[in-house]
Amino acid sequence: MKKTRLLAIAATMAMLTNICIVQANDAVYFANGNQLVPIHETDISIKKEVLTISLCDDGMARVEVDYEFLNKGKAKTVKMGFEAMKPYNTDDALNPAGIHPYIKDFTVVMNGQKLSYRNAVVEPGLLDTPYTGPKNNRPEEEEFEQYAYAYCFDATFREGINHVRHTYSYQMSFGVGRTFEVPYWLKPAARWQGGVIGDFTLRIRAPKTAKHFVMADSLFTAHEFKVTEGKGKIRHSQYGWSPKLVEVALRDGTVEWHAQNFRPSDDITIESADAFISFDQNYPVGWFYDRSDRFMVWEREIPDELARNLPYASRGYVFNKKELQKKFEQFWWYMPDPTWKAATDDFTPREWRLIKEKK
Repeated sequence: MKKTRLLAIAATMAMLTNICIVQANDAVYFANGNQLVPIHETDISIKKEVLTISLCDDGMARVEVDYEFLNKGKAKTVKMGFEAMKPYNTDDALNPAGIHPYIKDFTVVMNGQKLSYRNAVVEPGLLDTPYTGPKNNRPEEEEFEQYAYAYCFDATFREGINHVRHTYSYQMSFGVGRTFEVPYWLKPAARWQGGVIGDFTLRIRAPKTAKHFVMADSLFTAHEFKVTEGKGKIRHSQYGWSPKLVEVALRDGTVEWHAQNFRPSDDITIESADAFISFDQNYPVGWFYDRSDRFMVWEREIPDELARNLPYASRGYVFNKKELQKKFEQFWWYMPDPTWKAATDDFTPREWRLIKEKK
């Protein structure tokens, strides 16, 4: 998978990313991107960035990025852009209009004003270079062609502090052995002056749901993640062949990591924990659960009684049956909540099917 160079209004913005679906042993990439970046400008620095990634049960990741840019010089207009690689192994042909099929609700607001943007098909990593390859609109003939979709705009930076808010949604990756995967490219921060984010905050949310995920901890050794909202757990772990990981379980909550003068040396990928724990020889079957339709319960791995009670356990239900309670207490993501009285109004259709099928 090719990592693009541009993109990044500041180091973490566009995580639109490398969305990969695996079918059988084949990879399918919906989109690949990183951030908003200046096309020909490196004099403006990133004073502050707050990146919020929400992991939702509808298969979408929602990204909100709030920036403070410092322009020490005179007011200037900077050409900027957002790049997302073409889908791969899908039925989507090149769209000459430059609109990516898997990016939704793309917005940029600068100093309180919503900016208009223009779309284009460009050479990967070169936002100002139009793609000149074949445009036959036949996916089977474009398999080895490399191009990207660009969202470009003019940003007027006044002297001093400038506030930028960038939002969008995209379809998360998933595949054999993993329920979701969300890569995010941080390294494009180097496109801004100094390559440093003065004050950086990463927030990962599980709004009105529960999520269990891991990330390589190489970027996060200087400081610890903290649960700032809702219910959550954090630990460092390693499974099988995996690198050292930060492992997080959240229930309607938020986990946060913060650093000063952050110089990202690598990118991140948020992956559902089943991507790694299934490779651990001591992995007790059923130690991962996700409320989305993508989650699969393997018949050979988990007894029906446990399977049909997973939706309740993910909400913290304390089971009256002591043997069942003891089994769920072995699941690291399980966080008991004695105040939850088994209200089922937020159960998903997938969960109701699970309960019915495992009776």
